[in-house]
Amino acid sequence: MGYSPERKSAALKRMLPPNNVAIRQLSREEGIGESTLHKWRSEARENGQLLPNADAGPEGWSSRDKFAAVLETAALNEVDLGEYCRQRGLYPEQISTWKTAC
Repeated sequence: MGYSPERKSAALKRMLPPNNVAIRQLSREEGIGESTLHKWRSEARENGQLLPNADAGPEGWSSRDKFAAVLETAALNEVDLGEYCRQRGLYPEQISTWKTAC
């Protein structure tokens, strides 16, 4: 079964912070197979999109996702960094810690 790009985009958006809908829940609600959702998330990650696992809080993010967040915020001023963090359920201190670790 093929899904429209709009439906795929909407499902991926629901996986992003601050929604962080788990794939299992998204599958039940949208009627899309879990394997399809995992594939879409994987493809989006390969294209550089930040899509951490919903079941893991920010400290459970993969190194790849943390590094992507550090890169995305590198040129942001304090106000923009605060907005970025609010949208993703993060604290600026977490970004700073990840930046140091990188």
